[in-house]
Amino acid sequence: MNKDTTLSRGATDVVSTHSVFGAPCWVSLTSRDLEATESFYAAVLGWRWRTGKLGDRFRVALAGGTPVAGISEIAAMRQMAVAWTPYFAVPSADDAVARAQERGGTVAVGPISFPPGRAALLADRDGATFGIWEGELVGNWETWRRSAPTFIRLHTRDAFDAAIFYGEILDWASDRPGCCEVHYEGGEVVLRSGGDVVARIESGALGSAPDPTIRPHWQVHFAVSDVAACARSAELNGGSVLSESAEDAVLRDADGAQFTVTSRRAR
Repeated sequence: MNKDTTLSRGATDVVSTHSVFGAPCWVSLTSRDLEATESFYAAVLGWRWRTGKLGDRFRVALAGGTPVAGISEIAAMRQMAVAWTPYFAVPSADDAVARAQERGGTVAVGPISFPPGRAALLADRDGATFGIWEGELVGNWETWRRSAPTFIRLHTRDAFDAAIFYGEILDWASDRPGCCEVHYEGGEVVLRSGGDVVARIESGALGSAPDPTIRPHWQVHFAVSDVAACARSAELNGGSVLSESAEDAVLRDADGAQFTVTSRRAR
């Protein structure tokens, strides 16, 4: 069987990063307290949970039965920051890491094996953290992608420079069939996969700013029906509201991780 094809297992399609590449394929949260994190996101986003394949320190969040995110209780153990991180699909983790290093990026972890694939955690030239994933994608890739559980935006110093960095690592706008398209729209760099907007890059972050809302970072957005209700629930469950409007709110969970909830209508 050709590894570049979609593998069929009964009613569920298992898609490989060899056939879907360059696009965001997962988001993961590092946590210090797994139970507290589960309770917070269950209350704010209505998620349910199942144990991950990697053991008791890992959980998979389910929204309406669809896996939407991962949580790992490894922040304290590995002295990692508590934060949400987007992962991009790549055909080869080794190649992607080498490309990132050649272009001034840094490697924090990996590549290491996480069956059924391999992962690495990196930072771009301006310090924004992201991950790469080689292997099987979340069971039923199209359901995950089109259910719109997440959207990511890079706040960085120079959007064009960042787009070149990521494009050369992830084969954006390349000659490869199925690659992501990159456009400049409304003052932002916009990334599309299969016609859908999957990420945006905007200029304006300051490289030396101590505030994580200002310094370069990937912000993870979750689509919700009621932004105000999520914000109030975050406050009631030990989190905080950093900013709020009718269309979105930037929240901080009880452990300190920052994320955004965005109205499904606005999205």
